[in-house]
Amino acid sequence: MTQTSDAVTQPADARPKGPARPNPRIHRAWWVAAVTFVTIIGAAAFRSLPGLLIDPLHNEFDWSRGTIGLAVSVNLALYGLTAPFAAALMDRFGIRKVVAVALTIIAVGSALTVTMSAAWQLILYWGFLVGLGAGSMALAFAATVTNRWFTKRRGLVTGILTAASASGQLIFLPLLSWMVEEHSWRPASITVALTALAVVPFVWLLLRDHPADVGVAPYGSDEFVPKPPPAQGAAKRAVTVLLSAARTGPFWLLAGTFAICGASTNGLIQTHFIPAAHDHHMPVQAAAGLLAVIGVFDILGTVFSGWLTDRFDSRRLLAAYYALRGISLLFLPMLLGPSIHPPMLFFIVFYGLDWVATVPPTIALCREHYGEDSAIVFGWVLASHQVGAAVVAFLGGVARDVFGSYDVVWYASGTLCAAAALMAVVIRKGGAEAKTVD
Repeated sequence: MTQTSDAVTQPADARPKGPARPNPRIHRAWWVAAVTFVTIIGAAAFRSLPGLLIDPLHNEFDWSRGTIGLAVSVNLALYGLTAPFAAALMDRFGIRKVVAVALTIIAVGSALTVTMSAAWQLILYWGFLVGLGAGSMALAFAATVTNRWFTKRRGLVTGILTAASASGQLIFLPLLSWMVEEHSWRPASITVALTALAVVPFVWLLLRDHPADVGVAPYGSDEFVPKPPPAQGAAKRAVTVLLSAARTGPFWLLAGTFAICGASTNGLIQTHFIPAAHDHHMPVQAAAGLLAVIGVFDILGTVFSGWLTDRFDSRRLLAAYYALRGISLLFLPMLLGPSIHPPMLFFIVFYGLDWVATVPPTIALCREHYGEDSAIVFGWVLASHQVGAAVVAFLGGVARDVFGSYDVVWYASGTLCAAAALMAVVIRKGGAEAKTVD
C-alpha cells in the first residue's frame, strides 16, 4: 500500500518504541476525528432521502409502498451486512481507500436512480449499490478510527462521530424535502450523488489511516504504536471473528438489542415518519423539518451518551435508553395530526436525544468483551441493527397498505423496545482478557 508519510517508510520493527516526535499542542488524533466527522456529514445525504421518496414514487410509478419499502429494506440490510467486511477491508487496504471507493459507489447508485422506470431498478440502484457503498461508510468506520487513534476519551469521540450522521441529516433533510416538493425527486437524487463525489478528494487528501503514518502515539498514550502490516484475508477474518463471537452470549444480546434499535429508528421513524405524518395531513416539509429537529437533538444526545459511557455502566445506560424509547412510541399515534403542537415537539426532542444514544455504550461493550476485534464484532452487531431496520422498513409499508395506517407498527415497535431493555440488563460484564482472533 502506498505510504503517506516519511515516518512510515521504515519497517515497523525499526521504528522507535516511544513517540517519534513531540505531540503537538492539539493532538493529530483530534484532526483525524474532525476529518472523519465532516466525511460522515457529507455522506449522510443519502440517509435523508428514503422517507422523502415513498409518496413521490408511489404517485409517479404506482408502485405499492411495500415494493418501495422492499428497496429501502435491501439498502438497510446491505448497509449492515457490508459493515463487518468493510472494517476488515480497512485493516487490509486502509481507511482512505475503502471510504473513497464507498463514496463513489454511493454517487453512481444515486445518479442512476433518475433513469429508472421499473421497480427492480430501484432495488438495484438504491437498494444494492447505495446500500453497498453506505455499508462501507457505516459506524464501523467511526469505530475503526476511534480504536486506532484514541486510548482515552473513546466514548466521547464515538458519540461525536456517531452524531455526525445526524448533523448531515440536519443539513440535508430540509434542502432535499424542498427539492422534492418544488422540483420532484430527481434533483434531490442528483444532489446526493454530487455530495458524495465532493467528499472523495477531501478524504483522500486529509484522512490518515494510523497514528504511525504521522509519527505520533495514539491520543492518551505515551507509547508509540507501530503500524501493523496489512491484514490478509479480510473476508475470512470477518467471518472468523463472527464465528468466534457467536459462541458467546453477549454477542447475541448485543445483536438482538441493536436489531431493535435499528427497527425503531432507521426502519421505522426515518423511513415511515414522513408518509405517516402526511397521512394525517401534515405538510411534507413540516414533517421533514421535524426529522431535522431529531437530528439536532441526536447530536446532543449521542455526545452526552458518549460522556456517560466513559463514566457509567453501559448495560444500565442501554436499558434506560430502550425503555424510554418504547414508552414514547406508544404515545406517538395520539400525537400525529395536521399541525405541529407542543406534545409532538416534546416527542421529537426526546426521540432525538435517544436516537443513537445506544451506539457509544454498545461499542464500549463490544470493546469490553472482544478487545482488538471489537470493530469487526461491532460491524456484525451493526448488521443486526440494519437487518432489524430492513424488516420494519418493509413490513411498515406492508402494514400501511393492509391496514391503512401505521398505528400497529408504532405499538409493535414500542413493545420490542421494552424487550431490548430487558436484554440489555442481562448482558454480563466482560473481562480484560478479551483476545484477538487470529
